[in-house]
Amino acid sequence: MNARLKMILGRVAQAIPVIAGVVVISFLLTRALPGDPAAYFAGPAADEASIAEIREALGLDKPLIEQFFFYLGDLSRGDLGTALSTGQPVIADLAGRLPASLELTLFALTLSCAIAIPLGVLAATRPGTWIDHLFRVLVTAGVSMPTFFTGIVLIYVFYYLLGIAPSPLGRLDFLFLSPPHVTGFYLIDAAIDRDFETWLGALKQLILPAATLALFTLAPIARMTRAAMLQALSSDFIRTARAAGLGRRKVLYGYAFRNALLPVITTLGMVFSFTLGANVLVEKVFAWPGIGSYAVEALVVSDYAAVQGFVLAMALLFVLLNLIIDIAYALIDPRIGLN
Repeated sequence: MNARLKMILGRVAQAIPVIAGVVVISFLLTRALPGDPAAYFAGPAADEASIAEIREALGLDKPLIEQFFFYLGDLSRGDLGTALSTGQPVIADLAGRLPASLELTLFALTLSCAIAIPLGVLAATRPGTWIDHLFRVLVTAGVSMPTFFTGIVLIYVFYYLLGIAPSPLGRLDFLFLSPPHVTGFYLIDAAIDRDFETWLGALKQLILPAATLALFTLAPIARMTRAAMLQALSSDFIRTARAAGLGRRKVLYGYAFRNALLPVITTLGMVFSFTLGANVLVEKVFAWPGIGSYAVEALVVSDYAAVQGFVLAMALLFVLLNLIIDIAYALIDPRIGLN
């Protein structure tokens, strides 16, 4: 069997106990949340008898171990339950909201990488100069400002003062209709439908929240790029390449940058995982209908099914992301696939 395929299968096998642990822990932690979902579902005017009847209908009156096995049975059928806050199946809610969060996060990380990686390389090639000092000030300022504050400032400047940004209310301005659902990513769906007016409208709506996240994620990516490039440029093989008369561009990008990519990719994976789960403040500021705001609303009302579905979806995404990173490692450095 191919060494890389064996590595991938091994990583998938390692992920199974992780997912099993997430299922158990998320089930136990949601039961420890304050509040009673049956009381929320019954309403403020309900009496104890009505609440008890609803609790029985939801299966919350049964022993914890019995509830867990019922949950596993539903999970094996792909049934994540029904969200009390929306009245819809959790899997439908996640399928409707997850593309919005993924589109925002991926666009923000693309924007962040387009700035952070060249900036880190530039700072590493000029250590101790004014460019390096300016780089440190910029990345420190980016990570120091809370995302909700950055978002409000961007809205105030570009929407309120300059009037060049659309209203920060969701994924599309009210003048546009949502593109036909194919992937859930508005930019992709609008391009497939050849509706470039809606595509441009979705892009404009995406810029401010993506810029808010990009300013926050720029710092760790830029810092890791700078540190990895400094380490690579001080290595013996780089000195040998320079002594052999290779061109500066070949040494910098063909050898140093390629060897610096591995820690940068690791950082990028961690930043992506953190951003996807923690962009709830940005989603709230820009009224973005993503998975983060959905999870917070579910937590407020102790909606067990919705919280468990969110945690499980995040765990699966994290496992998939780690698998992608491992594959990228093997493509960048073939020696990894042989270990």
